[in-house]
This record gives sequence, C-alpha cells and structure tokens, in this order.
Amino acid sequence: MEISAKTRLLVVIGDPVAHSLSPAMHNAAFRALGIDAVYVAVRVMPAALPAFLAAQRSTGGAGNVTVPHKEAVEGSVSRKTDVCARIGACNTFWTDGTDLVGDNTDVVGITKALAQIGVAEKGGRWLVVGTGGSARAVASVAVDRGAALWVRSRDAARAREFGAWASGIGADAHVAGGPVEVDVAINATPLGLAGHDPLPVDVNHIPGAQRALDLVYSPGETRWVHTLRERGIVAMDGREMLVQQGAAAFARFFPDHAPPVEVMRAAVNRALRV
Repeated sequence: MEISAKTRLLVVIGDPVAHSLSPAMHNAAFRALGIDAVYVAVRVMPAALPAFLAAQRSTGGAGNVTVPHKEAVEGSVSRKTDVCARIGACNTFWTDGTDLVGDNTDVVGITKALAQIGVAEKGGRWLVVGTGGSARAVASVAVDRGAALWVRSRDAARAREFGAWASGIGADAHVAGGPVEVDVAINATPLGLAGHDPLPVDVNHIPGAQRALDLVYSPGETRWVHTLRERGIVAMDGREMLVQQGAAAFARFFPDHAPPVEVMRAAVNRALRV
C-alpha cells in the first residue's frame, strides 16, 4: 500500500488500543477494493480526548472508538444516529461538513454474533457482565429481542446505575448479586485481553446457560470461551462481532462501496492465527 498526500486516514482510538485488529481488518478491505486509504490505531488518553476529537472534526476525520471512550465520544459529537443517542455510546464517527457524526455499529455486530451461536430471536434470559459502552449495546439488543436482562459488575453501584438506565430504555433489567439462571451470558468487559485476567464470571454462577458470547477476542480464543465449552455451553469470542460491526462502520465511511465482509473476516482470522 503506497501512502500519498491524497491517502485518506482513518483511526481507531482507545486506551489501551494496541490489541485492536480493526487496522488489519480495514486495511485488508481497502486493498481488496483499491481504496486509497489507511487505517491506524491511536492511543488517546481520556484527558486528550476533547482535543483529539476537535482535530478530527477540523480535518474531516473518521474512525472507530473502543474502551474506555465510547460514552464520552457520544457526548461530544455534533450529530448522532438514533441508535447512538438511545444507547449513549458511540463506536463509529465521521465528518459531514463541519459536523462530527456518531453512530453505534456494535448493535449490528452483537445481533449478528448472537445469531451465529443460535440465540433465540425473541425472549430469553440474558446476563451481561459489564456496564460500559459495549454493555449498553447489549442492553439495546435485549430490548429489541424482548429478553430479560441481568447485569453484573464488580462495582455494585455501577450495576444499579446501569440497571436503572437499561430500564429507562425499555429493558426488563435486574442486578445480579450472585448466581443467576440465564439462557445467554455475554462478557462486555475487557477481561480476557490479558492472559492472566480472571474470568468475567464463574461458570458456576450462570446455571442453565446454554450459549455465551465473549466480546473480547484473542489468539486461540479466550480462556472464558474454552472454560464454557468444557461445560457444554455453545460459546464464541468477539471476532465475529468485530467483523460485523466493522463492516457496518465501513459502510458509513465509504457509502459507495459494499463492505468486503469475507475479506475482513479472513484478515481477522489471519491475525489471530486461526
């Protein structure tokens, strides 16, 4: 890929961000379609976020957002899609004139990943672990599916606050203070990015769970996914969610091009050596 003064620059921002496979995925898509663009990961610490977004707005920037900035970016964009506003978290942004526009394609990614593991389209009992931007997207999907939602967090106050917020958007939300019988468990925390991380939730605390989605991805899949499968639970890590939300974001960045989903999936799998 030759970079020139005409090359369009896109970014994924987060803190940390070195683990992100979005650059590998999007750059593979650019090569496949002959698009003169490059996609890079940029670590942006919270204190620097306002200045960074101002620079993106003034230079016509676009890109994606990962932990811990999704909620802060949603509050900083000039305009936002209905789903972005509903969730209060932004993972995709681009410029339109002088406006920085925000969207949330995590909802699409989570919906399609859950379909891959056979989660029922309506009803059910779900557990989401975490209270950040990704957990908000899970809650939105639960509302659309009519699923009852339990939330677990290491911070009891944050769990209660999240439960109240989720109820406010129409979720049948509850705080899980201990073991809870659910059909589906979803990890929406960063636990699993490092090999020494504890499991997001003990398998013994989700009796009855039949399916699980870990939004974290890692080479060889996460330890939580392996532990769940050993108990006979259908489980998948976050690579398909990454691909599907990335394809939806690509369509925002390049509306005249269909996202090459198979190319993007292959790039992610190569990077994870699968």
